[in-house]
Amino acid sequence: MKPWLGLSALLQYPDEELLAVADELPAWMRGTPLRELQAAYVQTFDFDRRASLHLTYHTHGDRRQRGLELVRLKRRYAEAGLPLTGGELPDYLPVLLEFAALAPAEGEALLNELRVPLELVRARLHATESPYADLLDALVGALPKRTRAQAAAARRLAEEGPPAELVGLEPFAAEVPA
Repeated sequence: MKPWLGLSALLQYPDEELLAVADELPAWMRGTPLRELQAAYVQTFDFDRRASLHLTYHTHGDRRQRGLELVRLKRRYAEAGLPLTGGELPDYLPVLLEFAALAPAEGEALLNELRVPLELVRARLHATESPYADLLDALVGALPKRTRAQAAAARRLAEEGPPAELVGLEPFAAEVPA
């Protein structure tokens, strides 16, 4: 059995419900005050864009193509009989992991399609010596072996960062006084 649901729970913002299963938590989480876990989570995933758990951000940045990709993901959830109903975006890793747990064939295929941003997040977590890196190791360890093309794409994405929108912004540029 794949670890998708457990990883999903551990990769969400920590709350009292998570601490209620303390004996099932990784050692670094057990006994750590909730406020510290929450601060570490925010520092890791919200303040470091290279560790963002919104995976399409890594490949599309904030460009229009990301919006199209988010719509495509929502459609895939619905086609599998699991329409997205919560407030999270469909590219949020814990949501993807829950999808993989409920619709294994479709969900695991989707996780593998998003292997490049997963590898990027994993590398970033290792670079910052985050304890969350072990969770990403477990995740990618449960996926098929990465291809050379995926490894090369992850290296390229790590060097270049997410793309930026360059078209269609001109009318919204701030007026510069002469």
